[in-house]
Amino acid sequence: MRLRSRSARATPAPNPQPLCEEKLRRVDVWISDVNAPGFRQEARRQSLLVANSKHAKQDQDFIDAISDRD
Repeated sequence: MRLRSRSARATPAPNPQPLCEEKLRRVDVWISDVNAPGFRQEARRQSLLVANSKHAKQDQDFIDAISDRD
């Protein structure tokens, strides 16, 4: 599968100075394309693996503990 790429320089970066002063830095994160063929099937497959894991209860307890539900 070939993805269309776009240069990181194609979009001007915002002024980083205010964030640098707060000791923050920019991080780029690549995420799955939810519109890609097969995404739903793969997400379902992975969620079933997690749900049926012998660690499912501990995994869910962890997610519940760190989730903001306000």
